[in-house]
Amino acid sequence: MAKTPAPAHQAAVHAPFDRRAVRAHRDRAAAGLAEHDFLFREVADRLTDRLADITRRFPRALDLGCHGGEVARALGSRGGVETLIQCDLSPALCRTARANGHMTVCADEEALPFGRAAFDLVLSNLSLHWVNDLPGTLVQIRHCLKPDGLFLAALFAGQTLHELRDSLLEAELAVAGGVSPRVSPITDMRDLAALLQRAGFALPVVDSDTISVTYSDPFRLMQDLRGMGETNALTARPRSPTRRAVLFDAVARYSARHADADGRVPATFQVVYLTAWAPHESQQKPLRPGSARTRLADALGTEERSAGEKTAPD
Repeated sequence: MAKTPAPAHQAAVHAPFDRRAVRAHRDRAAAGLAEHDFLFREVADRLTDRLADITRRFPRALDLGCHGGEVARALGSRGGVETLIQCDLSPALCRTARANGHMTVCADEEALPFGRAAFDLVLSNLSLHWVNDLPGTLVQIRHCLKPDGLFLAALFAGQTLHELRDSLLEAELAVAGGVSPRVSPITDMRDLAALLQRAGFALPVVDSDTISVTYSDPFRLMQDLRGMGETNALTARPRSPTRRAVLFDAVARYSARHADADGRVPATFQVVYLTAWAPHESQQKPLRPGSARTRLADALGTEERSAGEKTAPD
């Protein structure tokens, strides 16, 4: 007996992102990416700058979700990388990235084709926010790192494009009387360190940065998002184009609420950075409770009292 297909809302719970749509959006963007990749380039610079503070070499590295090769260009000679493998879900972007001379593999971040301990360093620049199973992908990344290998990643976080999202939601509610799924589920910053630990990483650090870009009007922002391959890829997204009335109402709301004195509008991109290491015996370990050899009172130059003892009044 043939199985009845799962309802769209049920499929969205299990797989919030349509990975075929993610690939199609990137394929479509590949030809003109150089005109819209400023954010990929900016975050790639900030991501690779973090290697400058690490006094060791990473001979073999993976650029996971390479887009047009922005990390390869930003990396240069940093980190002592001798071999860089670029990887992306999009065949068209892989062809674009291959032009910089590095080896390129077309593969899905959710099913990495690399063996255990294959890399000293894995970088991922603004790609992992489209992954359905982020914990599973993090486990795969940790498996393909050598012991004491480094993982550095940047992905969009919750405040990204809040101006556009709010304007579209209000416009659709006002014009169409309801709203369509447009907001991607994004893991909270507080949960990301825990996810790294669950995946088996050591010494996880999570921090964020906010990048504000201004545009002459909201339509220019939407054009950039399409040119970056960063448009709606939710499984439960509407399959028909946004109604013109909704679109123009959203643009009017966006401009009325956010435009500056010159009529330009801001777009906020919140970027979260993940830093973690594959475990190794040489790494610093937390001390066991009760193993301290110096009393806190001595370190603070004060007198130690029991919890029930009160200080006498002066």
